[in-house]
Amino acid sequence: MTLILLYLVVLVLVAIVLFGVGSVLFGRGEALPPLPRATTATALPASGVTSADVDAVKFTQTLRGYKTSEVDWVLDRLGQELDLLRGELAAVRAAYGVTDTSSEAPADAMSAESREGL
Repeated sequence: MTLILLYLVVLVLVAIVLFGVGSVLFGRGEALPPLPRATTATALPASGVTSADVDAVKFTQTLRGYKTSEVDWVLDRLGQELDLLRGELAAVRAAYGVTDTSSEAPADAMSAESREGL
């Protein structure tokens, strides 16, 4: 019984020493003050989102994954950006009289080309 108690005391002392060494080496707190409640460090530019911006997005991890509000916000912003770009593209196409060819299925276009070649 005394041997088990001795092992527990030694284990607790080793844990305290390791915690102390880790605190000294790695610091005991955050370098920056915590964010105010209901805010996020997740950021995207107001417009002109690039693939590098999307790659740089980081979400706060919670117990069950990522913070849903942050993921929803990023998806909403990306959706707005896509809508804006598609609207601008449609305006440019209309201004220059270019028809939208993306509505044709690629298979239909390919079969029409191969029929013409025969």
